[in-house]
Amino acid sequence: MTVLRTCATAAVCALLAACAALVAPDAPTARPAAAFDLVGRVAVSYDGRIFSSHVRWEHSGPRDEIWLLTPVGQTLAHIVGDAGGATLTGADQRKYSAASVESLTRQALGWELPVARLAYWVQGEIAPGAAPEGVERDAQARITALTQDGWRIAFSHPTAGEDLGRPRRLELARGNHEIRMVIDRWRRDEGTR
Repeated sequence: MTVLRTCATAAVCALLAACAALVAPDAPTARPAAAFDLVGRVAVSYDGRIFSSHVRWEHSGPRDEIWLLTPVGQTLAHIVGDAGGATLTGADQRKYSAASVESLTRQALGWELPVARLAYWVQGEIAPGAAPEGVERDAQARITALTQDGWRIAFSHPTAGEDLGRPRRLELARGNHEIRMVIDRWRRDEGTR
């Protein structure tokens, strides 16, 4: 009887171990992009058209708030996005809504602003998700180019100053869609918030 009980116990343990191996472990959650508040300029070329404006972007956790502005500071579009969706309010106070900032900008502006990944790229990081291709780095190990999620991104870094880790300029391209972004300053670094 003892031999039978030992064999039964061993069989149950083997069965439980096999079942445990079949259950996939929880996928690691992606580290959210660090919070920031930046001011800069953006130029977009898409479908033979060109758009340019000043930009202010506050990113905090899952929430993004983006203002597209004229050179004198008048709001052209105000975009707010979080886990619940995204809204865009135009200069004429017309409102648009969508599930994400990416789909919202495609719908309302005609071009996609890849905010979810751009929150990492503006900080000189690879976005979580799709594995990047063709990652190039400079002598300081900063990313200078990569391809991720169909976007080819070129990074230009400052040559002097305190923040040598974050890029000063990004050039994104996917198909006939190009976005150039220049970061003039990081407001969070100035203690404003």
